[in-house]
Amino acid sequence: MMKSFDVIIVGAGPAGGHCARQLAGAGISVLLVEQHQTFEANNFSSSATPLETLTQFDLPAPVVGSFWNQLVIVSTQVRKQWQSSSTLGAVLNFAKLREFLAGEVTKQGGEVWLGHRYLSHDSQEDETVVMLKPQGKEPIAVRTRVLVDATGAARSLIYPRRQQRPDFFTGTGIEYLIQVDDSTYQSCAESLTFFLGHHWMPQGYSWIFPMERNILKVGAARYEGQHQILQDNYPPIKQSIELLIQDYLKIDDYHRLETHGSNLHYSRGLQDIYYQDNLIAIGDAVSAVNFLGGEGIRHGMASAQIASEYIQEYLASRRADFAGYQTHLHQQFKRSWDISEQVAKKVYLDYSDRRIDQGLAYLGTLELREVIDILFYYRFEKITKGFRRILWRKLTGFWQEIRQKLGRSSRIS
Repeated sequence: MMKSFDVIIVGAGPAGGHCARQLAGAGISVLLVEQHQTFEANNFSSSATPLETLTQFDLPAPVVGSFWNQLVIVSTQVRKQWQSSSTLGAVLNFAKLREFLAGEVTKQGGEVWLGHRYLSHDSQEDETVVMLKPQGKEPIAVRTRVLVDATGAARSLIYPRRQQRPDFFTGTGIEYLIQVDDSTYQSCAESLTFFLGHHWMPQGYSWIFPMERNILKVGAARYEGQHQILQDNYPPIKQSIELLIQDYLKIDDYHRLETHGSNLHYSRGLQDIYYQDNLIAIGDAVSAVNFLGGEGIRHGMASAQIASEYIQEYLASRRADFAGYQTHLHQQFKRSWDISEQVAKKVYLDYSDRRIDQGLAYLGTLELREVIDILFYYRFEKITKGFRRILWRKLTGFWQEIRQKLGRSSRIS
């Protein structure tokens, strides 16, 4: 007999896991499907986030790899650092986060099926039959009233045919998880370090984040498209990672624990399909990500939380469709994400190395809280404060120089 659920969610990333957790907690029968056999098999996210993410989504300490209280940004010629006496954020352990969310689902009566690959679905009236392929076994069919696409950049359910997809702004990232000595780890502990500029990562950016003791995440991401100045003969992304290890960390003796990578496909102008009949998409499948810095976990979970509310109302027959879900997401996020997209295009596809150095110099005039507002909350108006401060310093210096010249002139006369 075919098993039936109120909701089937395909993809057990942060968005899928959190959506399943919310629904199971509301007493809805939910199945969370993950194609990998373990959560460690798909450990691809850097997971740096503000501290409030932990309270916003009720995340426990075991999912945290480390905490951070300072930001460092390095360009080709400029280095700026901001530090706080208190904790500002966390670097999440991506595998443990996903495992925790899945565990919450089962605790609240939901089901989690690892090692099951999505094949297809067929909707008939108010129900959908989903075909899944357990590893090493024959395909099976399960039935659901609502189907959720949480497959991330793949968008496997909402866009079954690639030619249906909108125009994407695409980035490719690779990350090393490395084990280092105490001294090297301490040099990066409690700090998010970002690298901009053509020396470190042409047409992209790179990073070093601390994880558990003596473990660092070192990664780089490049955005597709024709740069206005650079030619397309860039070194491989892994070469940029090696550059960080050799030139910045200045180490040769380290143990690479794992290498992973992923693609980010961001819909230009947020033109994704958000729902079709009883199918709804969440997380990266609807470009719920800050494309400027690739941060997607808290945005994906936020989209999942909103979607879970609409799903509950749909199942209770208080909504006929999910049209309000797209409107809700756009009202909450679209303006910030549109600006992030525009800034990303400028920084990664237009700017010269000198322009990036100048931009970091401007950021250096801002206070830590203002920099965090820009990087994590997209309050780009704070950048103008840096311009005003630099202009004021220049004007002040100019008038001081004039007064000094006038004073020397009066003494001579």
